[in-house]
Amino acid sequence: MQTKTQTLSSKRVRKLDGVVEAAHFTADGQLAWVRAYERRGPTWSDTVLLDRATLLERLRQGKRFYVGTRREFWASEFDLTVPLRRVEFYRGEALVTGRGKPRQDSLEHIPVV
Repeated sequence: MQTKTQTLSSKRVRKLDGVVEAAHFTADGQLAWVRAYERRGPTWSDTVLLDRATLLERLRQGKRFYVGTRREFWASEFDLTVPLRRVEFYRGEALVTGRGKPRQDSLEHIPVV
């Protein structure tokens, strides 16, 4: 599945709170942790590891995370693909990209490590 990649400059990226670069899943398909960059005022952090609970809490707080990668030699520019969403259902919550209402974590556009 092809997704449109967009490059955002530092001015447009200010509306984002984080960019997820890679993910790791447990044997049962649940997200264990992600490798991400977080916005820290006017600049961005180095790579940070966020576990599932921390990422869910940040999304509950209204923070906006996208899937993407940092552009080489550009500290504040990213190539972004899709937003990361939190979906609630009767048994709990799931982290997803794209549309639909899956019953488990489904991050289709993130490299798995």
